[in-house]
Amino acid sequence: MPDLPPNVVRTPDARFDGLPEWPFAPQYLWADLPGLDGPLRLHVVDEGPRGAAETVLMLHGEPSWSYLYRRMIPPVVAAGHRAVAFDFPGFGRSDKPTRTSAYTYELFRAALLDVVRQLDLRNVTLVVQDWGGLMGLPAAALDVPDRIARLVVMNTFLPTGRERPTLGFKVWKASVRVLGRHLPIGALMRIALPARQAPFVQGYTAPFPSARHKAGAATWPLLVPSDPSDPVAEVMVRARAALAMWDKPCLLVWSASDPILGGAWKTFERLVPTAAAPTFVRGGHFLQDASGAEIADHVVAFMDAASSA
Repeated sequence: MPDLPPNVVRTPDARFDGLPEWPFAPQYLWADLPGLDGPLRLHVVDEGPRGAAETVLMLHGEPSWSYLYRRMIPPVVAAGHRAVAFDFPGFGRSDKPTRTSAYTYELFRAALLDVVRQLDLRNVTLVVQDWGGLMGLPAAALDVPDRIARLVVMNTFLPTGRERPTLGFKVWKASVRVLGRHLPIGALMRIALPARQAPFVQGYTAPFPSARHKAGAATWPLLVPSDPSDPVAEVMVRARAALAMWDKPCLLVWSASDPILGGAWKTFERLVPTAAAPTFVRGGHFLQDASGAEIADHVVAFMDAASSA
């Protein structure tokens, strides 16, 4: 087992003991990623039969982790599929570089592609939300299209730096810029989740026992391109061009009450030729938390329909 690289911390396992609705045993991969002085340990949830014909890969965003998909994984597995979710560097049970400069778009991109290739995921239904979309959709369209069978797109965007951000995103980005590593993740999740979901805030704060563990959460929102000259914007432009020619099935599942991305479904409905009108669910930005089982049912039905077409 490799040593922990310099300037990297690991959340103690005890922080994850007894989390509500989280029965999944941790599994880990080691990845050599750009800009680091050694391999990172990446946490993966890998449930269901390894030899299943269909795999559902679920990508989280900010400041969440695989815990966000706890209500989607069991129904997917019950339908006979393999369910995979992993934590990006700096989040969940994955290792966390302590320098904000370590967190680049290429770091996250390399981590995602490494997981896909190490697990040899094929015939994938890719489920993305928030930053999971900014990472997963370019990967699907540009890097590993041969491994992706269909897309499920939820409350995300592909910003090119030319759009006018919503007020909700402006406030969020400004807050992250000011608070940095002192971002009060627990308080933010209490605001974002419905009152009945309050017991699950513990799950979202578990990965972050100190400010040193929050460098990724303090950086990811700032990587959203606000100018067309941003290198990340160029990736988004190329991804949009590829998705405009996407000929595989695409399902939009959306929460319109999201104050940041509630209306972004219109972009994907226009952009992706195979995307129909969205299926709307409740839940605000973290729609998987409030409507995970319902979303999973939609995903399984979508897969069944696509497979029999």
